[in-house]
Amino acid sequence: MSTPVTMYFDATCPFAWVTSRWLKEVEKVRDIDLRYSPMSLAVLNEGRDELPEDYRKAMSAAWGPALVAAALQLREPEKVDAYYTAIGTVIHNEGQGGKQGDGAYDALIAAALEAAGADASYADAAHHRGDEDGSVEADLRAFQATAMEKVGNDVGTPVVEIGGHAFFGPVITRIPRGEEAGKLFDAAVTLGSYDHFFELKRSRTESPDATV
Repeated sequence: MSTPVTMYFDATCPFAWVTSRWLKEVEKVRDIDLRYSPMSLAVLNEGRDELPEDYRKAMSAAWGPALVAAALQLREPEKVDAYYTAIGTVIHNEGQGGKQGDGAYDALIAAALEAAGADASYADAAHHRGDEDGSVEADLRAFQATAMEKVGNDVGTPVVEIGGHAFFGPVITRIPRGEEAGKLFDAAVTLGSYDHFFELKRSRTESPDATV
């Protein structure tokens, strides 16, 4: 029987992207049922006035891709994977991330929807918030809350759930390939399934790079 795996992602997060591509490698060497579900760094960082201005502007931009992912998750969840793969490849592998301000990812969203075979109208979700018609903000917040309920509020993205056991991470900076990816997955299953395991961490000495 396939092991169910759900990864909660924000498309703009480079750490989530590397983890997500690792899981795509795991699909090739382990019997898993992999799904992606949105969460939101913009929601996570709300009200944090101590953040640098550039980062706050980046969070403003991050609403768009996340809202569109939420709309897809609600109506055509089978297309979320392809949408994330398309927009993430451009943002992280092709160096078009780090955008700032509302609507900064509009062109990338449109291209990603087309690549995923999703209707172009989903892009409208990026510009509707609160109680506006077409807004999926409440749903995105609910997806975020679901991820946080599984692991606690003192973590970010990614959140990975394997066979009913969820944890933050693994945070990796390179993509394991082949059996190496499978071995890392096996280790994550072992640690994550132990009810009394909570944390394993060391200082990071490099930035994530999904191109190697």
